[in-house]
Amino acid sequence: MPHHIILSMIAEVTKLTNGNRVVIPAKIRKSLGLRVGDAVTLVLQSNGEVRLLTQAEAVRQAQALVRQHVSVNRSLVEELLAERRQEAASD
Repeated sequence: MPHHIILSMIAEVTKLTNGNRVVIPAKIRKSLGLRVGDAVTLVLQSNGEVRLLTQAEAVRQAQALVRQHVSVNRSLVEELLAERRQEAASD
């Protein structure tokens, strides 16, 4: 299938196959470093666009989103551990 460069992005045409599967073209798999069995996240945008994220990128974006709402000096991990310790002590 043909590929196109659009604003420094690789675009490949693919088709929906039997079982409603979409094949990720080799150039895109290689570019993302994807291998058989790797987890990917599909995000449906409000404009109908579907984005495919590697697991690492999905985690990075989720962490960045949380950082926008949590101050730098606050540790959510420490807060969670303190809550669990308090729950364990009250049992």
